[in-house]
Amino acid sequence: MPSFFEKLKSGLTKTREKFGQTIRAVLTLGRGLDESTLEELTEALIAADVGPRAAERMARDVERAYRAGKFSSTDEALAFLKKDMCESLKRWDTAMKWNPAGPTVWLVAGVNGVGKTTSIAKLAKYYKDRKKRVMIAACDTYRAAAVDQIAIWAERIGVEIIKHQSGGDPAAVAYDAIEAAVARKVDLLIVDTAGRLHTKDHLMRELSKIEKVLERRLPGAPHEVLLVLDATTGQNAVQQARLFHESIRLTGLFLSKLDGTAKGGIVVGMRDQIDLPVKFVGLGEKPDDIEPFDAQQFTDAIFS
Repeated sequence: MPSFFEKLKSGLTKTREKFGQTIRAVLTLGRGLDESTLEELTEALIAADVGPRAAERMARDVERAYRAGKFSSTDEALAFLKKDMCESLKRWDTAMKWNPAGPTVWLVAGVNGVGKTTSIAKLAKYYKDRKKRVMIAACDTYRAAAVDQIAIWAERIGVEIIKHQSGGDPAAVAYDAIEAAVARKVDLLIVDTAGRLHTKDHLMRELSKIEKVLERRLPGAPHEVLLVLDATTGQNAVQQARLFHESIRLTGLFLSKLDGTAKGGIVVGMRDQIDLPVKFVGLGEKPDDIEPFDAQQFTDAIFS
């Protein structure tokens, strides 16, 4: 079985080609780092979806290092960029929060189509494999197939699920789930939520209602509020994260579909534009295609 780094490296092939080769082309023009070169470097970073703010910061960091005589070759410049990116990403606190007394509750949000259901299944299996007793709350009751889909995943990976009929009150499902989690001494309750309602305000009100139900029954819950984002959407993912974060207390991100995208630079964009830590990444459709985000392995995979 390939290691996570090997899967990450393979999955980021398109990103690596777009990122590394484009930047190398800019830095091998046989000239010093003048304004024209810096502009091209910034454009290359933006093209790799790191976002304009991160691109300008990284280009200026390269310029200052060059002026200070810290490197003189293309390879050294790329090594500097890699180190600069890695150190920035390492400032994130990517550890998941656990409740030391009683069930830990994680709320998972995300618009339809980002891979939310699959990502929840991956999280559930990841911790079940690590000897945690996991339960899923099927609170996405507005989409007819959503409850069935998450129930199929729960049965497939062997975890408990609390569900109501489609169209029911999501907060009522959350209440029943946390009651069951406490009674059955569950280690981890993962709460699925609706991906789309009639209006953004309606969606956010429902999420807030679920949060309040969880908090009333178990002070401190939810201990994590994760937003699942599709890495292939690039800067659109940043905008989604910003809109959700304005309405609910996000604590981290699950970046799905990182394999096969040329927009893996979005991780850097998240760091500079919204600063919500990427806590997990998905690298395929199988339940085991999940790993905690690791800044060093991510940058190694992009620059290898």
